[in-house]
Amino acid sequence: MQTVDVFTPVVDDPYDFGQIAGANSLSDIYAMGGTPLTALNIIGFPTKKLDMEVMGEILRGGIEKVREAGAFVLGGHSIADTEVKFGMAVTGLLENPHWTPNTGAKPGDLLILTKPLGIGIITTGIKFGIVPDPLAKVAAENMKRLNKDAARIMMKLGTHGATDITGFGLMGHAGSLAKASGVTIVIQSGEVPVIEGTLDILHKGAYPGGSSGNRAYSESYTRWSPAVEEDLRKILCDAQTSGGLLIACPPDKAKEMLKELHESGDPSSRIIGEVIPEKKYSLEVV
Repeated sequence: MQTVDVFTPVVDDPYDFGQIAGANSLSDIYAMGGTPLTALNIIGFPTKKLDMEVMGEILRGGIEKVREAGAFVLGGHSIADTEVKFGMAVTGLLENPHWTPNTGAKPGDLLILTKPLGIGIITTGIKFGIVPDPLAKVAAENMKRLNKDAARIMMKLGTHGATDITGFGLMGHAGSLAKASGVTIVIQSGEVPVIEGTLDILHKGAYPGGSSGNRAYSESYTRWSPAVEEDLRKILCDAQTSGGLLIACPPDKAKEMLKELHESGDPSSRIIGEVIPEKKYSLEVV
């Protein structure tokens, strides 16, 4: 398996940014049920504007996340750029004969989300200077957390399909899972975990452009219940960085999977919906 991801900073601390970018780059391998093996750094850096120690801290954060994953950084490539960009190209191995494509969700499956939403709203609020330090720290810790244990658990217990939740938000990635699998996904909006404090930041005017694009795009394949308020619709469409896994889990495995996820360090993991036979809309949000 191979994947690549590069993006601009979402937090101020360069070491934290390196860890977040590393975790995000590894996430696609975990979403498919694979094990990361090696990574190559890709960094754009304004050498005339920032001290090289900043680059060193970014790279150190990324390397430490790759080590945590049990993989190795083999090297990489840097370019002079007008702004900081960092990410990795990651090679992984699928050892289990069964993998978790985003084409495998089946009617009857329950949907488990392993991390809370709100990252895009909070990181935009950080840029505006309106996010309290404790909330910024919670967001950073969520982004830095690897999906390693979640992937291990879903592969051990068996699941039909999965995807990680990143830039297209829950609605974008769930929609892709539904379309590719030929099913409809029903999301119980009240069950979706959200980082506490997200709504306050949203009310202060922080909402990423990417999330607005997700919100508009999702209208074509989503049936919203009138009971789902606009604020919650925005959060469900919020663009995430290094988000959790959305797992299509056989119903007889769901309880055990949740228990193990909670014990392994994903306490926000929750059943947020179910998979039903294909209907007019790919997503139904109630």
